[in-house]
Amino acid sequence: MQKIDAHQHFWNFDPVRDSWITDDMSAIQKDFMPKDIFPLLQQHEFSGTVVVQSDQSEEENIFQLKNAAEHDFIKGIVGWVDLQAGNIEDRLSYYAQFSKMKGFRHVLQGETDRALMLKPAFKNGISLLNKYHFTYDILIFPDQLKYAAELAKEFPDQLFVIDHIAKPDIKNKKITGWKEDIQNIAAAENVYCKISGMVTEADLENWKKNEFNPYIDTVVEAFGTNRIMYGSDWPVCLLAAPYGSVLDIVREYFSSFSKNEQDNFFGKNACTFYNLN
Repeated sequence: MQKIDAHQHFWNFDPVRDSWITDDMSAIQKDFMPKDIFPLLQQHEFSGTVVVQSDQSEEENIFQLKNAAEHDFIKGIVGWVDLQAGNIEDRLSYYAQFSKMKGFRHVLQGETDRALMLKPAFKNGISLLNKYHFTYDILIFPDQLKYAAELAKEFPDQLFVIDHIAKPDIKNKKITGWKEDIQNIAAAENVYCKISGMVTEADLENWKKNEFNPYIDTVVEAFGTNRIMYGSDWPVCLLAAPYGSVLDIVREYFSSFSKNEQDNFFGKNACTFYNLN
């Protein structure tokens, strides 16, 4: 069974381009490259990763494709394209030649227009992804889950995955509205969910393992064990926890699940979703 970390990042730190990495995030204000994660993957017996865009430019795609070409453990890339562009089909056609380019993502969580994903131009881009066998990663905050559900239901043949369980406010133990919206979007069978990015939504300094359980419970009950996948969100996770500690949260949670269910979560579902070799 291939163990896959379905969500991590690389960057050569640029304070202007990477302005989202603010001064209070000094732990990640530096370069993070394949050589930095490889020993961690070996230590924890992961055979591969999916690297996800952190800059909204096509230069980012060039950078990640180069990393993937040089490192076999990078099994897939989630890149960025301007889904609203007039030439979107040309861009998708271009990226279809790269076997490791698996899908795309837009930082919807940062958009002033919370329902940008429902704009006709954006939906036009989404409508073309499946033609080229591309997936779509949904990066949102809980207030956008209702729009994401509408999008997913409008494109039932398109594979979507929610990043970071849609970033509920774990620090303040807010769960009710998020839980209802997760259950609603999970009703669309073309939507998966990454159990990732939780430690950075908790109290960075004082989180406890058990405070994540109600959130993981919600996701597992809503999506089942065939539509969830593990992601470390390394190196962003380093703001709150080292790689091994992030892994321990879910390893402990799923320890009572069957081997098949654990295999699904830690690799098989990611391989199915992203069509990984």
